[in-house]
Amino acid sequence: MSKPFYILAINPGSTSTKIAVFNHDTLLFKESISHKEETLRTYKSIVSQFQFRLETIKDALAKHQFDLRSLNSIVSRGGMLKPIESGTYLINDAVINDLKNAKYGEHASNLGALIAYELSNELAIDAYFVDPVVVDEMTGIAKMTGLKSLKRRSIFHALNQKMVAKRYAKEHNKPYESLNLIVCHLGGGISVGAHHLGRVIDVNNALNGDGPMSPERTGSLPVIDLIDYIYTQKPSKESLLKLIAGGGGFVNHLNTNEGLKVMEMINEGNTYAKNVLEAMCYQVAKEIGSMACVLSGKIDGIILTGGLSYNATIVSLIKSRIDFLAPITVYEGEDEMLALALGVLTCKDHKDQIKHYGG
Repeated sequence: MSKPFYILAINPGSTSTKIAVFNHDTLLFKESISHKEETLRTYKSIVSQFQFRLETIKDALAKHQFDLRSLNSIVSRGGMLKPIESGTYLINDAVINDLKNAKYGEHASNLGALIAYELSNELAIDAYFVDPVVVDEMTGIAKMTGLKSLKRRSIFHALNQKMVAKRYAKEHNKPYESLNLIVCHLGGGISVGAHHLGRVIDVNNALNGDGPMSPERTGSLPVIDLIDYIYTQKPSKESLLKLIAGGGGFVNHLNTNEGLKVMEMINEGNTYAKNVLEAMCYQVAKEIGSMACVLSGKIDGIILTGGLSYNATIVSLIKSRIDFLAPITVYEGEDEMLALALGVLTCKDHKDQIKHYGG
């Protein structure tokens, strides 16, 4: 029997903090700690929630009677950092400095590395992050726009997209680096990536108004109409950003971000809800089709994943428009906690594979 190797995985979200403890790749326990919005509103910024979130994690571990001192490694979801390649990164001072100062943006995921680093210093063990949302493997032409000063950015569900793509490769007995795949993560945000020989060479910016609309996000908008809206309604920059990422999609049309509630509306005869759902699926299919062009039509498979992939209606609507492109595989939900643990284990006996972030 192999010697125990305990890993704590941390994944902060906007209103919750997910934790999981693994022995190698075997899950021992996991918990999603919910945070009341009125509690979070008492903090001036996301980073100021640090101590509060840290204590909730310690309390959750104590509830499971897990001794922190038995941990061998800590891993967290990566935050808003500078664009970097896919991989497992050691959390260092440069990471902490950029996240504390929100140098590249403020997001709940920024707290993950801050908490992991604090705990690792207390326990004298290493802490890592794996495949953050800013993984950038896009080609130069994929980033170019019609304005020289503006470039497309790679912000997407890198952790889950890479996880399911490698799972697909393993199940088909082929190296991930030998395949052309289109991976679509269907969640509160939606990202569609073109995976070419192990690299995501193009993907929509799932956070900042690019690609299909989603339960919480507007997706791409007509530029001239958006300019008119800004000049006539005069929204603040903060409120406009919240509208695009948090107040768009289902939230804007139907006052909910929950797919199940939308389905209830449809089942009760709400034709507008039906049109909104079909429009989202139409836009997702169109984005998948555009990635088929990126891969020159040479596609080994299309993968649908994320929380909304549990919804048979959504999956069926998307499939009906794309099934002529390539075989479609559905991996329901996501397992980002296991993906984090596997990122550590991959480098456990191959320290040369650990990457180092420079601010």
